[in-house]
Amino acid sequence: MFKPTVGPIIGHTTTNHARIFLRGKLQDTSLVFAGVRYRRLGEEHWSRGEFVKLTIVRDMSDVIALNELASDTEYEYQAGWFSPMSPVHTVETVQELPLQWPRDIYRFRTQSSKTTTPRGYIVGSCRYLRMTAGIPSAPHLGDGIFASIAHLAQRAEPPISATLMTGDQIYVDDLNVIAPDREYKEILSKYRIAFSQPNISKLMSGTPTYMILDDHEIEDNWPANKSKTDDYLYKNAIAAYELYQASHSPAHELLADGQISRKLEQYWYQFANGDIEWFVTDSRTRRNLSADDRRILDEEQEQALCKWLIHSPARVKFVVTSVMFYPDRKTLGDDAWKAFPEQRLRLLETIRTHRIKNVIFVSGDVHGSLTSRLTHSEDPDFEVHTIVSSPLYNSKLLPYAKASTFILDQALAKTAAGDYRHELTSQVVSQDNFAHLVVDREHIQVNYHDRDGKPLQTINIPLA
Repeated sequence: MFKPTVGPIIGHTTTNHARIFLRGKLQDTSLVFAGVRYRRLGEEHWSRGEFVKLTIVRDMSDVIALNELASDTEYEYQAGWFSPMSPVHTVETVQELPLQWPRDIYRFRTQSSKTTTPRGYIVGSCRYLRMTAGIPSAPHLGDGIFASIAHLAQRAEPPISATLMTGDQIYVDDLNVIAPDREYKEILSKYRIAFSQPNISKLMSGTPTYMILDDHEIEDNWPANKSKTDDYLYKNAIAAYELYQASHSPAHELLADGQISRKLEQYWYQFANGDIEWFVTDSRTRRNLSADDRRILDEEQEQALCKWLIHSPARVKFVVTSVMFYPDRKTLGDDAWKAFPEQRLRLLETIRTHRIKNVIFVSGDVHGSLTSRLTHSEDPDFEVHTIVSSPLYNSKLLPYAKASTFILDQALAKTAAGDYRHELTSQVVSQDNFAHLVVDREHIQVNYHDRDGKPLQTINIPLA
């Protein structure tokens, strides 16, 4: 067997289930299979291999589901791919072959079943990796910060429950003016290279990784900048996104037989860790820009989000939106929630009138990191926070956000019932960085780190 050409990536992980993405390689007309075997840390014997047949339709990649795992348990696993001599093998028959597995051993931990146990998370976005003629220039720059994240994840206490990559994991349009990528094979190549760099590979092989797209997975400021010829680009970009980012997410339903459904109804999804729940929105592909019904989230998604906010018993509710929920930018803010004030107000009024506590909006996009608090002039019980983490690695062509980037001296929204007012609760980080969140009983600790892993600042957000 050979090492995966991309991956393994640990995706959605629960107390008893884990999804592992990996890619092999096309072997002319020969069959190609990928496999995973695992064991509890400290055990001698490996499980039987779990295998999947790889096809060119999925760029020789797939996701293997591991089921009936033990909760809060560390596992070792091996992963690889091979092409058998016989052309008649199946997923069942290759289990009997005397395979030589790749030597690399990876580890992951299942989620704890304890409701109130503290949890740790990594949050980041906007990872630029300049590609020229299909080759990354200075790839260590775009990969370096992941060495620091992986180092922190190895020693973090509580353990890291998940890494949230909240948008712009790749830049399809990094040379948008000169030579934009439009072809499917070009976009697939960009994903392969971006996700196979050594440090990000190490991180994603051991920590459950959840992703959602933003505009640069397609085109800058999509769909506002969409042209008549961009349907072809969108089709190719979204097909690649579904393979490399959505495939290992909870957006794919787990079937009764333990397999993952091939159907993909939408890109937004939910997941839970004890009494902490996440609603990861798709704030990019379901937009309606018409004047009579402007929406950043489609109607179905808005209804699902509001239903979850109102009825979920979770103690802490994180809402991921790849673009800024608030504060608004003075310029270039029309790509974010600033341009959809009616829908934003509906969400805020839902939270306020139903007296929902501990709602945290998590986003990236702006190439600056910050925390902010939103209150209501006439309702002292209302409080919402935002955590922004961006960028993991900035393009030299783009500026970092600063405090002066944002509108901070006026109400976010004015209504007959009172004004929504916000204030920064942190300094604005104007350099490459990532956020390490620790959620315990009384507060959320937000720790920002620079690309070398050095602490930049810590903010405590109290929980009700």
